Amino acid sequence: MDLMKLSKELSYALRHAPWEYELELDDEGWVEIPQLLVALHESPQWKDVTEADLEQMIQASEKKRHEIHSGRIRALYGHSIPQKISKTPADPPEILYHGTPLRSVASIMEQGLQPRQRQYVHLSADMDTANQVGRRRDDQPIILKINAAQAAKEGIFFYHGNENIWLADHIPARYIEQ
Repeated sequence: MDLMKLSKELSYALRHAPWEYELELDDEGWVEIPQLLVALHESPQWKDVTEADLEQMIQASEKKRHEIHSGRIRALYGHSIPQKISKTPADPPEILYHGTPLRSVASIMEQGLQPRQRQYVHLSADMDTANQVGRRRDDQPIILKINAAQAAKEGIFFYHGNENIWLADHIPARYIEQ
């Protein structure tokens, strides 16, 4: 395994684009290692990465870009993300988007969007971001349209992640269009 490449992938994910990996960083930039591994495993190049590989990558790095503590990992510096994800309910835009592989669409249209191994369902404020997120798992992602305003009016809570990302506990199928 190329530890330098893994370090660069992690730096990108933890410093600059956690939403592309659907990662939920806390106020100090920490993410649970199992959540990070789920995200990495979605990419064929990183499907076999383990916690031990992450530890080895940190040990091998001269620049000490990351640290692990109590089952969590974070980038130590170089963040460009505009703000940390807060979990305060907020009124979403009328429409939000979700990029997903074609293989997931039938299940989503039946069961709605579920957080799976993450804490929240991740939604995008624009189609470009949804497409970018979806491309991590499929070269030709399907962009689902979420009637967020209607869902919020009917009791679904939304949380503002950053200017591009919104979070929800679950989105029932009736609010989702292909």
